[in-house]
Amino acid sequence: MKRSIAVLVYLVFAACLAFPKEVKVLTIGNSFADSVFSYLPKIAESMPGCDLVIERANHGGCELHRHWKYISEEEADPSKKLYRNGRASLREILKSRQWDIVTIQQASHASWRPETYFPYAKNIFDYVRKNAPSAEVVIQQTWSYRSDDPRISEGGQWGITQGEMFERLEKNYAGAAKKMGLRIIPSGLAVQNYRAAESKPFKPYTAEELRDCRWPDLPKQAGDVVGNLNWKKGKNGKLSIVRDSIHLNARGKYLQACVWFGFLFDRDPADIKYVPPEIDDGDAAALRGIASSTLKSFKQPRDM
Repeated sequence: MKRSIAVLVYLVFAACLAFPKEVKVLTIGNSFADSVFSYLPKIAESMPGCDLVIERANHGGCELHRHWKYISEEEADPSKKLYRNGRASLREILKSRQWDIVTIQQASHASWRPETYFPYAKNIFDYVRKNAPSAEVVIQQTWSYRSDDPRISEGGQWGITQGEMFERLEKNYAGAAKKMGLRIIPSGLAVQNYRAAESKPFKPYTAEELRDCRWPDLPKQAGDVVGNLNWKKGKNGKLSIVRDSIHLNARGKYLQACVWFGFLFDRDPADIKYVPPEIDDGDAAALRGIASSTLKSFKQPRDM
């Protein structure tokens, strides 16, 4: 009996390998969707039975209302092509393949403001359903900025903290998803879970530390998967430190890709074997664990 069960399990596993699952994904977003392209294709390629086709219709910093503006302009004037550097319209992209998943998201700077989601999210959703009827539309939940960002740091212009930014965007994405009956890719929650688990979280540097740095030194910035500091030469020929406190760094991009992989293929990210050369093996295992636990604990708004 036990042998029969073992044989059956093997046959099911072999069948999964013999008939790979192909998932075709289109992102309609911005740089917070671009970042998933860094590692997700390599992760999928390394996993037997997981074939991924992923393309983008993104614009840097693009809010939902701006995507709808571009769509409206293209529909009013069929000669306009406002995607892929003027080479295609969104309608053409949607009709170019039989997409399985189309993702949408709000721009990060607007994500915490509830009034920025509608009617634009619903308009885009309806447009996708009309032009790619077989695709499931899902929302990527974005993340809150690193705590040294001047908009959320102490006395910042938005008057909210990192935690408050996440709480607000989390509520907004959940409300939008529930209203439209969509699932969420919880990238932002994974980032927040990483921060909660970090034994030595990122601590903002002082203005004096930044001022006293000399190339190639940089202030300490470990302890977060968001943010980077780099030296850059300006038009005056002088080097200065440039801060990016909103985008994922390499570890963050790996975490995001692990979350997306688990969501798209219904596989446990803990089983992923691919590790980018720039990430420590132990660190990568911890990031996969966070992606795994995030997906297991996350409750989809439409099912609540």
